[in-house]
Amino acid sequence: MIRKFDFLIIGSGVAGMSYALKVANSGKGKVAIVCKTTMDEANTAKAQGGIASVTNLLVDNFEKHIQDTMIAGDYISNPEAVEQVVKNGPAGIRDLVAWGVNFDKKSDGEFDLHREGGHCEFRILHHADDTGAEIQRGLMEAVRHNPNIEVLEHHFAVEIITQHHLGIRVTRRTPDIECYGAYILNPHTGKVDTYLSRVTLMATGGTGAVYATTSNPNIATGDGIAMVYRAKGKVKDMEFVQFHPTVLYNPQESHPAYLITEAMRGYGGILRLPSGEEFMQKYDKRLSLAPRDIVARAIDHEMKIHGLDHVCLDVTHKDAEDTKRHFPNIYAKCMSIGIDITKQYIPVAPSAHYMCGGILVNLDAESSIRRLYAVGECSCTGLHGGNRLASNSLIEAVVYADKAAAHSIEHIDEYTFNEQVPEWNDEGTMSNEEKVLIAQDVKEVNQIMSTYVGIVRSDLRLHRAWERLDLLYEETEHLFKRVKPTRDICELRNMINVAYLITRQAIERKESRGLHYTVDYPWHALQPVPEK
Repeated sequence: MIRKFDFLIIGSGVAGMSYALKVANSGKGKVAIVCKTTMDEANTAKAQGGIASVTNLLVDNFEKHIQDTMIAGDYISNPEAVEQVVKNGPAGIRDLVAWGVNFDKKSDGEFDLHREGGHCEFRILHHADDTGAEIQRGLMEAVRHNPNIEVLEHHFAVEIITQHHLGIRVTRRTPDIECYGAYILNPHTGKVDTYLSRVTLMATGGTGAVYATTSNPNIATGDGIAMVYRAKGKVKDMEFVQFHPTVLYNPQESHPAYLITEAMRGYGGILRLPSGEEFMQKYDKRLSLAPRDIVARAIDHEMKIHGLDHVCLDVTHKDAEDTKRHFPNIYAKCMSIGIDITKQYIPVAPSAHYMCGGILVNLDAESSIRRLYAVGECSCTGLHGGNRLASNSLIEAVVYADKAAAHSIEHIDEYTFNEQVPEWNDEGTMSNEEKVLIAQDVKEVNQIMSTYVGIVRSDLRLHRAWERLDLLYEETEHLFKRVKPTRDICELRNMINVAYLITRQAIERKESRGLHYTVDYPWHALQPVPEK
C-alpha cells in the first residue's frame, strides 16, 4: 500500500508533536505522526526534573544560562546552537503553555523554579516530579484535537527512502542524498507499506535500551539514528552517552530503571555511602550538585573501591511534608518497595540516560540528507557538546521543532512526491526459533555495552566490544535478509548499529572529554580531535 503525507513525522515525543502542531495549520498539506507504540510511551513522558529556561529576569539572564551550558558541555558545544536554544527558550515555554501544558506556580503566580546540577540559578520549570508526563499529556491533547494531524500508533518505521531504493548507488560521499519518505510496518497486516512525503522529520528519541540498565523506556532503541546512518546520513558525537547518576537501585526492576530526579539534589539531597559517609567533596567543590558526568563517575568509583552495588541519596534532613509535596511520585514509588524517603536513604546507582550525539543537524534542524529534519534526542544540534546540562533537552526539542517547522514550511513547495519509489519486497518467513535468537542477541548487546562501553572505558574494552558487535551485525543482517520484517528484528538491527556507532566514535576520540572517560587518555589531549 502507498500513502502520501506532505509532512511525515516519525516519533511522538515533545519534538515530534511540537513540530506537528507548528506545521499542521500552515495550509501546506497533510501531517502524519508515526509512533511504534502508543503516543504516551515516549522518552519525554519519563522526564521528571523539568525544563530549563530563563524566566526570572530579576536574578537570571541568557548569558548565565549560556555559560552554564558551555561549562557542562566541556566547551565543545556549538556556541550558535547554545545561544539559539537559550534565547528562544522563553518563547518555547509560551508555546507549551498555549498548548495546554501546566507548570507549577507559587502563590504570587510566578513559576515555581527549581535548581539542578550545573545551573547557577533557579531556572527549572516543573510540574511536581513528573514534568515530562505533563508535557506529553498537554501535547497529546492538542494533537488529538487538531483535525489536520493523523496519528498512526503501533506503526514501525523500517527504513527511510532515498535514491538507494531507486537503484542508484549512494555512498557517504554522495552530495545530494534525498529522503522521499519511509517504509512503515503495519501491525494489523504485517505488511511494510510505502509512505511518501515531501518532508520527513525524525524524532525517535534516544538509545538507552542498548544498555543493560537504563532510565529510558524499552522502546529507546535508537531507531532514527540507525535508519539515517544506514541511509548514509551524518551522525556525530555518539561517544557522549550520559549516565544519570541517580536511578533507584531495585534489583527486581532493572529495565527501565526508575529515575530519581536531579531536582532532588537541587532540593538539598546529599549523596552518601550506605554507612552515611559523604564522598562528593573528594571529587568536586559543587558536591552533589556537580554536573552529571562528574557525579556519575564519582559514584561509579566509590562503588568499585568499596565493592558496592549502590550508594545512597539522603533527604531525611529535609521537612517531610515538603519532600512529599515536591516529589509525590518518587515518595510513592519508594514506599511501594518499603522505603520511606523522609526517614530512610534512597539506594541509587548510575544508569544510561541520554544520548548527547545523534543525527547531525544545522541550526534549522536539517540533516545532511535533503528533505529530512531531525529534532530531539535523536539529533545532534551541538547544544550539549560533551555533556548535557540538566533539563536542557526538553527546551532544545521545542526550540528546534520550531526552527524545523519554519524552515520546512518555507521550502516544502520546492519538493514533490517521488512516484518512482518501489514497494517493499516482503518475501521471507520467521520461526519461533529465530525469535529466541533475537531475544538472546538483545541481551548480548546490553551486556557488551554495559561491560565495555560504560562510564569508564579503555581501548582494550572498546575494541573487544567492536569485535563482538561486528559478529552480531553480520549474523543479524543475514537473518534480516531472509525473514519478513518484524519490530523485534528491526529494533535489534537498530540497536547493533547504534552500539557500533557509540563504540567506534569512542575509539576515535583519543582523550577524556565530557561524558567520554577513558583510562588510556585520562587528561585532555594536546592535539586537536580528528574529524569523524
